[in-house]
Amino acid sequence: MPIVFTREPMHEIMALLKERLLHASPGGIISFEVVDPDRQARAYAGTAITVEGVQYLHRGYKAWTDLAELLMCRMLTPERVAVGRVRLHFMKLDSADSFHSTAIEDKREKYGAASKFAAIVKHEEPAFVHTFLHALARVDLVKRRRILDLGINTGDEFDLIRTVAGDIFEEMDLVGIDHSMSAIETAQVRFPEANVQLHVNDINAIDALELGRFDLIMSIGTLQSPGIAFKPLLSKLLQHYLKPDGAIILGFPNARWMDGELIYGAKAPNYAFSEQSLLYKDVHYCKKYLQQKRFRVTLSGKYYLFLSATRIK
Repeated sequence: MPIVFTREPMHEIMALLKERLLHASPGGIISFEVVDPDRQARAYAGTAITVEGVQYLHRGYKAWTDLAELLMCRMLTPERVAVGRVRLHFMKLDSADSFHSTAIEDKREKYGAASKFAAIVKHEEPAFVHTFLHALARVDLVKRRRILDLGINTGDEFDLIRTVAGDIFEEMDLVGIDHSMSAIETAQVRFPEANVQLHVNDINAIDALELGRFDLIMSIGTLQSPGIAFKPLLSKLLQHYLKPDGAIILGFPNARWMDGELIYGAKAPNYAFSEQSLLYKDVHYCKKYLQQKRFRVTLSGKYYLFLSATRIK
């Protein structure tokens, strides 16, 4: 007999499913039936409804997909199985299938073309695209003709800029830096344009490239990486690489990639759960530092927190 949830509170549902998942292997599926969320689509979670004489607590599909994510599962396609009920299927993720836990001899290639990270296309994740495009609008992209991207990898951010800028893209001067040679080689294929310069280089040794100043400096998920002197580098970028009226976009990861899924919550070392103290410490430092330098700073995002900073005139 399938599990059928009617009026059970969410904490009981979570406890039961957690217990079932303890005994499931990665890729294993647990199934259960709930009231069809479409029966009362505008109701809030927990609203009592009656279908065919049976009382249920309503939850929308978003509640169930959120639950799947919290349980480290993906939700598969629901099935209508009876009048007013659907069967949901949660597939347990393989926590070992992640670039975060992959050991690579050459640390420079952890994010290279042959890594698990290379399979990730950030700009196909709606939450990432929405927030990044909002950040570009906040800094008034069309006015930023000289752009630097630190940790460009294969160039997803430049690809979105090329789309948003349209014909103006040809008038821009874009420079990308990454320490992975294979990632830069992939980016060079994606961006054959003469106005795109790509460098294999340690970001800490940026001075050796003699790049000059920029209208916009970006770094998405890179400045907090081990081995980068985060605070001194931020100071150097403002003092020596940003034009007086320049802008900054910084992206702070608040998620993990696992078995094809983007899972909310930064994972700190030595914690078995999402612990975000270091994330917010870095975000707060950047915001306060930039405000002291007379920048107007905004923060937005979910899986990535995007800090956008523009000069106060």
